[in-house]
Amino acid sequence: MQVMLGVIIGIIAIIAGVVIGYFISKVVTSKRRIEIEKDAERIIKKAEKEAESYRRLAELDVRAEWTQKRTDFEQATSEKRKELERRERNLEEKEKNTERRGDLIRKKERELENRERIIKSKEFQLENKEKELDVSMAEVTSKLERISNMTKEDAKKVLMSNLEEEARLEAMHKIYEIKEKANRDSEKEAKKIITLAIQRYAQTRTIESTVTTVDLPSDEVKGRLIGREGRNIKAFEVATGVDLLIDDTPEVVTISSFDPIKREVAKISLEKLITDGRIHPARIEEIIEESKKEIEAYLKKVGEETVIEMEIKGLSAELVKLLGKLKFRTSYGQNVLEHSKEVASLACLMAQELELDSELAKRAGLLHDIGKSVSQDTVGTHQEIGAEIAKRNGEKDEVVKAIASHHDSVEYLTPIAVLISAADAISGARPGARRETFEAYVERLEKLEEVALRFTGVDKAYAIQAGREIRVIVQPQDIKDEEVQDIADRIAKKIEGELKYPGQIKVTVVREKRAIQFAK
Repeated sequence: MQVMLGVIIGIIAIIAGVVIGYFISKVVTSKRRIEIEKDAERIIKKAEKEAESYRRLAELDVRAEWTQKRTDFEQATSEKRKELERRERNLEEKEKNTERRGDLIRKKERELENRERIIKSKEFQLENKEKELDVSMAEVTSKLERISNMTKEDAKKVLMSNLEEEARLEAMHKIYEIKEKANRDSEKEAKKIITLAIQRYAQTRTIESTVTTVDLPSDEVKGRLIGREGRNIKAFEVATGVDLLIDDTPEVVTISSFDPIKREVAKISLEKLITDGRIHPARIEEIIEESKKEIEAYLKKVGEETVIEMEIKGLSAELVKLLGKLKFRTSYGQNVLEHSKEVASLACLMAQELELDSELAKRAGLLHDIGKSVSQDTVGTHQEIGAEIAKRNGEKDEVVKAIASHHDSVEYLTPIAVLISAADAISGARPGARRETFEAYVERLEKLEEVALRFTGVDKAYAIQAGREIRVIVQPQDIKDEEVQDIADRIAKKIEGELKYPGQIKVTVVREKRAIQFAK
């Protein structure tokens, strides 16, 4: 029994041990599984965090690459847009020029049509008058034959002679009346003629004397000069008073203006802006103001140097500045300041030879063209303007009179005035002074005199004032007082048709009758 009991207890102990071992194993396995699951969750979360980090880095790389590509695209698009805008502006400018030329052509066509209608009307009237004249001539011829018992041929000669003389006198009177009326109404027509003359003949000369070019470091500067929607170029043109022309010419811009001082200010300002690199409206205005002050100082310096060189004393500050301005003026290619200095020296030498006041002559010679420094902005001839300026600045009466009369526009009232006129003619006539060779100069004067001498009744002809005037002396027994204006007109027309010359030529016809008798 004890053995059996021991066996049973052993079996029970074994079973209990197995059961307990099973439960212990199950508990250990469960804890291990929980730990493994926790480790797996930690690994998964760590992997998720690393994946999220990689994803964010990838997104940043993609965004950076996209941003760079968008920037490159926008830059390329901006450059192309600027190029297109520039081409559009050029096309618009060309279209405007074409439209203006078309309007001018249409206007000229209308004028030609109107003139053609007027000519046809006059031709019709002339035909009717010729028919009436034929009838009148036939009646007069018949009456003359009956009254005078003259032959038809003799009567015709007498009648034609009388009619020719009467018609010639009536024509001269009519021409005089027409000219008087034309002089009263000539301002409008004169402007039109001058405009057409400038369009036809002055293009080359205008380009030479009204245009300044400025070199650019590269064509990229052109776009910066134009600015957004053209604001830079507009600000520059408004501040300087010039036209800035930016075209397809490589690395060059053009400054256009009739005022040489404004062109110089614009050129200096443009060069400063290009060097500075800051091109915007505020900076443009600042630079232009600086350049204006520099030019003002330069003009004053030139005037002071001229006064010192010519040893002129007591000249007002305004006259000194105006003398400096003459450095930027030309007349027929001759620099006006150098011309004024020549006239002053010549007048001084002639005054010394004649024992006149040489210092006064030099002073008047230096100031004789002072009106040209402001003639572009003031109404009147440069003689009138210059005389007024000299008078306003306290110059002596002899100087004022010499300035006013140096082109024979008023009567010479002092010997100094005559000397200034002569010195002015000598300086202008100097070979090479006005872009003309000596041979061409002499040939032009000879042709001028030759044209006048061809006319019947002309005794002598003299080209004076460097070819700007011709004096024609006629025989008083051949030319009547009524015919003087007619011969002056015909000589002027002949000169216009045969000669080429700058400016204008004054034709003066002199008829003088002298009666001489001797008392015995």
